[in-house]
Amino acid sequence: MRGEWPDGWRRMPLAEAGKWLSGGTPSTGNSDYWAGDIPWISAASLKQFRIADSDRRVTLLGAQSGSRLVGEGAVLFVVRGMSLKSEFRIGVTERQVAFGQDCKAIIAADGIDPRFLAHAVQAQTPQILAMVEETSHGTGRLDTERLQELEIGVPPVAEQRRIVAAHAVVERRIAALERVARKRSVALDAALELELGRYQGAMTKLRHVAESIEAGITLGSHRIPKKNIAGYLRVANVQKGWIDVGDIADIEEDERDRPRYELGVGDVLVVEGHANPEQIGRCAVVGPQESGLLYQNHLFRVRFTQVVPEFGMLWLNSSTVRGYWKSRCATSSGLYTINGQMLAEVPFPRVSSSEQKRFLAGWKSGVSALERLRMQVDKLRTVQQGLMEDLVIGRVSAPKE
Repeated sequence: MRGEWPDGWRRMPLAEAGKWLSGGTPSTGNSDYWAGDIPWISAASLKQFRIADSDRRVTLLGAQSGSRLVGEGAVLFVVRGMSLKSEFRIGVTERQVAFGQDCKAIIAADGIDPRFLAHAVQAQTPQILAMVEETSHGTGRLDTERLQELEIGVPPVAEQRRIVAAHAVVERRIAALERVARKRSVALDAALELELGRYQGAMTKLRHVAESIEAGITLGSHRIPKKNIAGYLRVANVQKGWIDVGDIADIEEDERDRPRYELGVGDVLVVEGHANPEQIGRCAVVGPQESGLLYQNHLFRVRFTQVVPEFGMLWLNSSTVRGYWKSRCATSSGLYTINGQMLAEVPFPRVSSSEQKRFLAGWKSGVSALERLRMQVDKLRTVQQGLMEDLVIGRVSAPKE
């Protein structure tokens, strides 16, 4: 990262910073390996610096049969996955965990605080992301040998701990703001459901207020992008209330696609199926950034005539409509699915355009207040990142107590 380090700091390649370990995945076909009490960390689940849990867990037998166990204080980071195209995920374990082959672990050497080590590596994120190679499957991959050649500066242990403490001070402030944001988000959702419940007196069907309800493009070998390449939205892109454009896939476009499948501002996209009944029929409004894209057949596009699109989205995402889906969607395969006819029959409130706009004005005010709070968190994250970069290279010294 730099040529000179402060007096008393040791220059050290990452290969010498501790013991490197690789992970693995126990056989998913063996029920004795899974649903235990040991968190199993993967590229998908490593999202927090403080690693304490995961959505997937293994038994001790599973951890010993194809995975890797590490205790508290291990530095874990992603070396393979889609996330490496835009971010480098790293953290420190706060309890015993197992981890998969998409991650590596470093058990810090004597004289190196594992949290300082993680911060020192994280500060080199730009250089690390520049090393990422793309595999034949399109995922990112980090070469271990190149990563081990990176150098860090290691100050005396007391200075390492002061650096870690400085990070913790900012982290506590961020955590406090995030708690306030979560509470406000819950309150906003509750108020939204209460207000929407007022409209349940006079109801009609979605088909009576929608101009059209259309499924998207069916994929196949003829849709592999070759010459006429176009971006299209998939189920993974359509979240509840927003569209994720961080990973837009490509498709081979047919000359007949645009008139039928091109998205425009104000279109509402509804997800056809999901394993989680709470996510059945989740939807989002297409904005300027997504306009002009195509969409796949596991999404429905709803175009309204008498409804403000944002109001339609909020209603279709409401608990009332989720209850409608739960009462009608059965599954034997673990996936709840809906069809166009079911969507057309969704109950929809008779609400005037002026009332819809009044409702949306209040909702947007609450959303804006929440967004301002989240922007404060983002600013603090930026300040924290800059501070840590200065501290771990010795540009500034951590304050002494």
